[in-house]
Amino acid sequence: MKSLRLFSIVIMLALASLACFSAGTQNSSSQILFSDDFSNSSKKWDQVTEADRSTGYYNNAYRITVNSADSHVWANPKPKDYTDTRIEVDAWKNGGPDDNDFGIICRSSGQGEFYYGVISSDGFYGIYKVTSDGGESIGNDSMLESDAILTGGVTNHLRFDCVGTTLSLYVNDTLLDQQTDNTYTAGNVGLMAGTYEINGTDILFDNFFVYNPKP
Repeated sequence: MKSLRLFSIVIMLALASLACFSAGTQNSSSQILFSDDFSNSSKKWDQVTEADRSTGYYNNAYRITVNSADSHVWANPKPKDYTDTRIEVDAWKNGGPDDNDFGIICRSSGQGEFYYGVISSDGFYGIYKVTSDGGESIGNDSMLESDAILTGGVTNHLRFDCVGTTLSLYVNDTLLDQQTDNTYTAGNVGLMAGTYEINGTDILFDNFFVYNPKP
């Protein structure tokens, strides 16, 4: 079983400067608040290339690489401010170790504070909270294992619901974890990838959708 990932590890912003929030335009007719197939850069996701990390568009997908051990890298589209969301994305390992994690962010303040739900390429999952004091797992002392997660470089469909105080993580239409927390009520969405002892995590994401969970 993976040990709890405490945020004594390095947290790296994918964007050097922090932007302020602006209200997003919501499409109430379809209940899709935001979507991106990463075929072009018009949604203005973070794009950074440095020795220890990179984020950006890659072959009609979005790519996050982490080249430092015990580190996380995250990325956001242009700032929006959502309250309740259901976020979905397809994700798969493009390279690096199976001992990784990757997933979805909600309620990001732009100050490095947010919730996120992740899985790993070796079949583990967890829900986390990042605060100004660091980070912590919500509800469990360690990441847990599930047969619903397709391991190795196979594509998984992730879903992370942030509705009121309830946080729900799904993979391939299976509910893996559900926790409650009232620290954050609104913020931007995003993507996350991280390493443990071995660096070189390389994750691709596609078909990113943010839905209104209360049609």
